[in-house]
Amino acid sequence: MSATAGITRVATRNLRGFTLVELMVTVAIVGILASIAWPSYQQSVMHGRRTDAIQSITYYRQALERCYSQNFTYLNAGATPCTAAPGVATVSTNGFYTITFPTLAATQYTIQAVPIGPQVNDLQCQVMTVNQSGQTGATNSVGGNTTVACWGTN
Repeated sequence: MSATAGITRVATRNLRGFTLVELMVTVAIVGILASIAWPSYQQSVMHGRRTDAIQSITYYRQALERCYSQNFTYLNAGATPCTAAPGVATVSTNGFYTITFPTLAATQYTIQAVPIGPQVNDLQCQVMTVNQSGQTGATNSVGGNTTVACWGTN
């Protein structure tokens, strides 16, 4: 036997693949990590979609304040009607919330955002509101106050 034949045999012996057990352990570890990471990812996505409600509420709030500065009323009346904030239910910019105006009077308003579609799974921020004085509010699925978690301020 020559010296090169011995080296080839040793090199061939070290070039084996993974065993089925090693592969299954790896798949199990990846599965466990994915089962931990997926809910966190979903929670982050829902948290990020809250900006859709805040953006839409802010848009309508600015429109109502513009109307009030021009007509001294929040209602859709006066010399320059407030067509940007119609007072009827509408869908938010990205379609994750229904925006309603439960209170819309000459001197006061409340704008409310309620999740729709996949965002209804965000149980922490089921209702987000703001009124004419800028007071924000939010409630979770059981009616608890979650203003700080949803808006970041109170």
